[in-house]
Amino acid sequence: LQLVESGGGLVQPGGSLRLTCRASGSNFYDYALAWFRQAPGKEREGISSISTTGVNTKYDDAVKGRFTISRDNSKNTLYLQMNSLKPEDSAVYYCAADGAGLGGLGPGGYTEWGQGTQVTVSS
Repeated sequence: LQLVESGGGLVQPGGSLRLTCRASGSNFYDYALAWFRQAPGKEREGISSISTTGVNTKYDDAVKGRFTISRDNSKNTLYLQMNSLKPEDSAVYYCAADGAGLGGLGPGGYTEWGQGTQVTVSS
């Protein structure tokens, strides 16, 4: 499975962005998926994950209530809707796939990663 993120950019505080992660390869529906982010000088952190069917989702407390993860298995695509963005949300955002289907916010189970897309929140 190959993953390609898009949708990052520069946005003012309080604004919104939607990130997209398109996958190529087979059996997309078997993969649990997640979004991670990494700010300069900080470790990569898991911010949201979604189960293979999309029924179960998890969010880090830092983004809960502002971000929404979703997937469309018919389009091999993962989304992250980000609202009420804050300067501290600035980071490179990565999508990741777990072929074992377990998911979660820890990076250990994720074997496929995209190249990342930059999100900058600044006035």
